[in-house]
Amino acid sequence: MKIVYLYPALAVWGGIERILVDKMNYLVRHYGYEVYTITSDQGQHAIPYDLDERIHFKDLDIRFYTRYRYRGWRRYKEYGRLSRLYHDRLRKLLGEIQPDVIVCTTSQFVRPLLGIKGDIPLVVESHINFSHPDTFLHRIRNRYNNYWIGKAEAVVTLTNGDAENWCRVSKQVHVIPNVVKLNEKNLYSDCTAKRVLFVGRFEEQKSIGELFGIWQMIHPLFPDWQLDLYGEGMLWEHYKQEADALNANIEVHPPTRHIFDVYRSSSILVLTSLYEPFGLVLPEGMSCGLPVVTFDSPYGPATILTEREDGFLIPNRDKQKFVDSLCQLMESVDLRQQMGMKAIISSQRFAADKIMPMWKKLFEQLSSLS
Repeated sequence: MKIVYLYPALAVWGGIERILVDKMNYLVRHYGYEVYTITSDQGQHAIPYDLDERIHFKDLDIRFYTRYRYRGWRRYKEYGRLSRLYHDRLRKLLGEIQPDVIVCTTSQFVRPLLGIKGDIPLVVESHINFSHPDTFLHRIRNRYNNYWIGKAEAVVTLTNGDAENWCRVSKQVHVIPNVVKLNEKNLYSDCTAKRVLFVGRFEEQKSIGELFGIWQMIHPLFPDWQLDLYGEGMLWEHYKQEADALNANIEVHPPTRHIFDVYRSSSILVLTSLYEPFGLVLPEGMSCGLPVVTFDSPYGPATILTEREDGFLIPNRDKQKFVDSLCQLMESVDLRQQMGMKAIISSQRFAADKIMPMWKKLFEQLSSLS
């Protein structure tokens, strides 16, 4: 079976990028699928994760980002030109490949795809909630994009909560959780290090400023504990400077290939996202034996954690409850270890061997209809 994945660029240390690479590798290695990755903006950027050499990688060399050289109407005009170029090059390449299924992971490509894919089934992966906090203009754009996504042969969402929303625009909604790259070594955190960990993008969605506020309430009570943050993003430098200025045992680090070593050398994982379609870092850290403290933001954390079993699921934006629960873990190594053991077991639900058969079943169903 031939599967085509469309994505702007595999160029950053991001959760979606890791998930896509892991899934494509699995399809090639375990099912013998012929997999193609088509990007629009890869350029000379190196792929941060190890992509199986059998996967066909094609970049259309569009460079959508170059439109930002212009302002106002000229920027929109340039975007139109680039979109037509993308449309033409993609149509030609799909004609050469003749895939059995196309998988699109970003909404911007859906409308042009609908006009050129012919009878080839289109699957749209939703890696962002159907509705989420954002600006008014973004909500208008999302409503427009969601309309076209609803015309795809299948929409795959990560949680049942988000699936209920997508059913408003599509009759073919499937829930398939993310494949998570879990701890592959028989080594786990002993939860004795006085180290709290955050892993994620440095963007508004993650509400890192709120995490700093929580830590400022905790630091006077536990002055020998450290908060470590790993990731990248537009706000990385901003939060690096803020962390240094607070002088509260906060360290901001760039992303690392050895993130599982970081998990294993920490004792608690925290997440303060405003919204979280899944929360990839949660089962990753849990697989290393870390208990979690996270806000119950829509919709991912509640599908991953069990309250007071493998962590604390805090009522959304209840800052004081977050502080109290984190302090409870910090003052008890026994509780951390107890929850960490349960977290290891719980995380196995998201192993590739559990998730990828769902994708295989969907692909086979769709290809039989084309």
